[in-house]
Amino acid sequence: MERERSSSTALVCGAAAGAGGLGGFAATVLRALAHGGTTLHVLGPPPADARLAALPGVVWHVPPQPLLASVQRWTPYRWLTGAFQRHQDEHLGQWAAARLEQLRPSRLYAFTQVALESLEWARRAGVPCVLDNPNGHIAGFRDVYVRETWRQARRPHLGHPTPAAVRRIEREYALASAIRVSSPWSRDSMVGRGVPGEKVAVIDQLIDLERFRPPASRPAAEGPLRVCFVGSLDVRKGFHYLLRAIRRMGAGRVRLRIVGATGDRVSRQLFQREMQGLPVEAMPGDPRPAYADSELFVLPTLEDGFGLVVGEAMASGLPVVVTEACGAAAWVEPGRMGWLVPAAREDALVATLEEAFHRRSELPRMGERARAAVETRMAADPLARLRTWFESVTP
Repeated sequence: MERERSSSTALVCGAAAGAGGLGGFAATVLRALAHGGTTLHVLGPPPADARLAALPGVVWHVPPQPLLASVQRWTPYRWLTGAFQRHQDEHLGQWAAARLEQLRPSRLYAFTQVALESLEWARRAGVPCVLDNPNGHIAGFRDVYVRETWRQARRPHLGHPTPAAVRRIEREYALASAIRVSSPWSRDSMVGRGVPGEKVAVIDQLIDLERFRPPASRPAAEGPLRVCFVGSLDVRKGFHYLLRAIRRMGAGRVRLRIVGATGDRVSRQLFQREMQGLPVEAMPGDPRPAYADSELFVLPTLEDGFGLVVGEAMASGLPVVVTEACGAAAWVEPGRMGWLVPAAREDALVATLEEAFHRRSELPRMGERARAAVETRMAADPLARLRTWFESVTP
């Protein structure tokens, strides 16, 4: 006899809510579903933000540690980081499915990479299951890494996603009752590679307008143009095109502040090579001081389903430069609150930085418009829309 399902909801995620880009996506979903009136079971790493840990009605289920760090350090997994990540995702996915069999929730929300086994359980149980896809289609995501790693280092891409991970995530697309993405760009990427359009819903990400707000004052617009980049130093983010553009601008005309950790070995070596002789300050941690000290934010990404940092920078009163391969481009009105440029085009970045330098006196007003645009989007209450849409999904 089939066990009765509870009236609870389950959320399966592989990133700690509140930490980094994926953690920011998870935090948005957590805040939306925690106010649904039923118990929310969160299966994944513990949250990085104490405020999330204290949300009412949330029960945390933390997975066991899959593999010791020394296993990766002293085995071929040291180089095969993509295969290592896939094994970790499978480990969490299998654990989550076993927990779901015990919890028997009536609804499931899961993030890509770790969702497969949970979606298989939901299909067997007849439970509505939503998949959150933070980027574009996983095959296009991999294509960018393969192409850019070879172009910059003449090496094969050994990181995430591997071909096996692509097959795993494509299976997740097929099993989900519905798929949530954060931008029209991401939806088009999915549909362009065969995912049915009626299955994909675009719902905005949440930007914390209190945490990210314009400073009381900024330093005077003198000397080099103060630019910031926030995000992992990873070839997919296109940081190297920005560094090359700054070099072409000429010594002393742009100062760059970077907030974010370096990615894989290829990305670290590329960063060390391209930053030589440039006025670059790199630091991990809270991006708010960089937003407050800068005049312009640049994200030269080659593929991004949204790019939370773009919304954060706009909310902080900065005009932004973002590529057309980024979902957050839909938030930017070119010329009034920033610029859109083609991806992987350092000449376009040079021209845009030159224009920003010559329109320097206009940048504060552009930043005010950027802040107002984010306020308008947040007034539409993306959390309520996400919750309502999720509750409407059927198996």
